[in-house]
Amino acid sequence: MNFKALYESNKQRVFTGFVMLAFAIVVAFLNNTLLTWLILGAMYLLAFYEAMNLFDVKDNKLYVYAVLLWLAAFVYPNPDDLIYLALIGFLAVMAYTKNVNYKLLAPFLYPSVSMLFLYALYHDFGMSVLVWLVIVVALTDTGAYCVGKSIGKTPFSPTSPNKTLEGVVGGVVIATVVGALYGTFLIPLWLSALIAFVTSVSSVFGDLFESYLKREAGLKDSGTLFPGHGGMLDRLDGYLFGGVVMVILLRGLA
Repeated sequence: MNFKALYESNKQRVFTGFVMLAFAIVVAFLNNTLLTWLILGAMYLLAFYEAMNLFDVKDNKLYVYAVLLWLAAFVYPNPDDLIYLALIGFLAVMAYTKNVNYKLLAPFLYPSVSMLFLYALYHDFGMSVLVWLVIVVALTDTGAYCVGKSIGKTPFSPTSPNKTLEGVVGGVVIATVVGALYGTFLIPLWLSALIAFVTSVSSVFGDLFESYLKREAGLKDSGTLFPGHGGMLDRLDGYLFGGVVMVILLRGLA
């Protein structure tokens, strides 16, 4: 693989990636609950905005509900449980007013559910596990890109024509090996490898799902926030599936 040519054709993407990595390292080092909640909250609201556009939802009061939901997550012992209360409340209001519009629920299913699980991952298991998730998902994405560019030939899915089977397998293998080794600082090796593998695979389909939403909406990217990377959802897509899976597996197996 010609790394120089790959870098030259993706300078902006690489530079933005390093800036985001540096920011993530600072946040992880500080490991402050309020700061982490605020940053995840800002990410959530940006992703929520982009999801509203993808789903073509125009009701601005949903942003108020999203803010209230995130505020509640800071004080409630089980942040991810709040989404069920929110959905029940929505359905109750719809039934009472005889104005049922399931489309309004879409941004609260994606990305709200996943963002609450991401905060729950930090809330319940700490920064070291949130870093673990970042390592697994980032290596899955980066590994798939590099391996796919070098030896990828077999299309992975019609939903994402640029993604190759070789790239996906390469990314998952790299993320599983490195993720398993990191996870041994927290849990036994066999369990660490299992969680890293399943989380990595789920992040692939998180990316695929967001690609599907963009194609349905006729968009190349969910936004333009990150030069060379697209919008917030474009950066979070793998984490939105991977984070949920990691929380569930840790709670059930660790």
